Amino acid sequence: MTHYSGSCACGAVTLRIDGEPLAVRQCWCRRCQKIAAGGPTHNAIFPAGSIVTEGTTASDSYIADSGNTLTRSHCAACGTPIFSASSARPQMRVVRLGVLDAPHGLRPTAAIWTSEAPEWAILDPAMEHFPAQPPAPGAPLQS
Repeated sequence: MTHYSGSCACGAVTLRIDGEPLAVRQCWCRRCQKIAAGGPTHNAIFPAGSIVTEGTTASDSYIADSGNTLTRSHCAACGTPIFSASSARPQMRVVRLGVLDAPHGLRPTAAIWTSEAPEWAILDPAMEHFPAQPPAPGAPLQS
């Protein structure tokens, strides 16, 4: 079984993940651009039960453009984003790749919310692109 570990910038929050991600995505929604200093966030989606965190986290919630309630968790001390959870998929957590110890070998295979990417954004043509919220990992694509 694959194991991933990581921590926030100050080391107050650590995490361990057992297993492979369900998907790895790049998100261009405006909220992600705000927490990523203008670019996209890079995220791996894991089953919630595969993640163990230690340390104090804080969280905030909002209604996303998808209509779902999104709860973002971050280090209470330094503010490093750790992961987020959607009310639509409570069994999953979206882990920020930046908190994982390198080298983790994960890379996005899809770019989501590309309709909100700035005009200067360079979208990798090798990745699948979704203008808004994609189907859940493992769900069939709608035609």
